[in-house]
Amino acid sequence: VQLRESGGGSMQAGGALRISCAVSGGPFSSYKMGWFRQAPGEDREFVASIWNGRSTFYADSVKGRFTVSGDDAKNVVYLQMNSLKPEDTAVYYCAVHYSGDIWSRLSYDYWGQGTQVTVSS
Repeated sequence: VQLRESGGGSMQAGGALRISCAVSGGPFSSYKMGWFRQAPGEDREFVASIWNGRSTFYADSVKGRFTVSGDDAKNVVYLQMNSLKPEDTAVYYCAVHYSGDIWSRLSYDYWGQGTQVTVSS
């Protein structure tokens, strides 16, 4: 499995951005996919997960603002981020779940290279 994130950039607080994760090596809907983020000097933290193509779970910090979805035809997983805050600034990674808790980075075994999202106040 190979993952490639794209779509990151710089935004003003309150803005919106959609980042993408292109999946190769199998249909994304056959995997449990996760989005994580890592700010400078911080641990990589869970953001959202999608499985069975449409079941989702979110971290409390992004619930109601972020939406994870997928496009079967393009084999791409998206993270739509609305009402962005400066504390959302981080490198965002998508990953394939292997086993264990979906909110734990230790449960994922394939990772993309990440895409930078910067939110200014």
